[in-house]
Amino acid sequence: MATGFFTSVDEVAARLAEAGYLASTAVATTVFLADRLGKPLLVEGPAGVGKTELAKAVAAVADARLVRLQCYEGVDEARALYEWNHAKQLLRITAGRDETWDQARTDIFSEEFLLPRPLLTAIRGSEPTVLLIDETDKADVEVEGLLLEVLSDFQVTVPELGTITAERRPFVVLTSNATRELSEALRRRCLFLHLDFPDAELEQRIVRLRVPGLDAALAESLVSVVGALRALELRKHPSVAETVDWARTLLALGADTLDDAVVRATLGVLLKHQEDIGHATEKLALA
Repeated sequence: MATGFFTSVDEVAARLAEAGYLASTAVATTVFLADRLGKPLLVEGPAGVGKTELAKAVAAVADARLVRLQCYEGVDEARALYEWNHAKQLLRITAGRDETWDQARTDIFSEEFLLPRPLLTAIRGSEPTVLLIDETDKADVEVEGLLLEVLSDFQVTVPELGTITAERRPFVVLTSNATRELSEALRRRCLFLHLDFPDAELEQRIVRLRVPGLDAALAESLVSVVGALRALELRKHPSVAETVDWARTLLALGADTLDDAVVRATLGVLLKHQEDIGHATEKLALA
């Protein structure tokens, strides 16, 4: 079942660009196919290459609600799917002391006491929805099993209420930094897209789009330095967002060229670990 956001690959590319996301042909094609086929889209790659931003951009251009499940170690079914409002249930039971348990149970396990979490929220939504399951690789394998059930049939079973089936399928984006291998069963249910850091030409276009007042020569120079940093062995390489932040920093400082003093003074915008800054200073021979 298609979500119906886009009519062509060219439209995907054009509308994402309007939202400030410059998509390659491969990215635009995969997004179009995920939309047309109604398949979840698994986007994998290093941190900071625009995986989460892609989901946000799709939601923005499709005028869709963005529902986000942020995965982390320890996230469970209650935080991902739904839970019951136990405090409110207890108050209801206390208020109805004269009722039988069967009467109270019918009441407390109703919609009034249900707390939908991101997965159920996206399934039940009647409006256009983008469901972002962010950093899926940080969740436990048990949560992967839950995702398999939800993404296979786009339905959720609440034992006390029955099965809830999506009236309108959400456009689903799962992201992964590949810190652990996701199951083959989950991968089979998705279209796959690998995102890496953009090449220099594309990153310059991104920077100049996000920072309109930046000189073309300065954009070329700063992207070149960022590329050199990404070639080093660092704890964390600069993301595209940090490249944009650096461009804004240089613009705010009124810098029109990149000399060693400027780079050294602003490395903290790009690198967030002292050992990385020290290593970069040494390797790039900054004064």
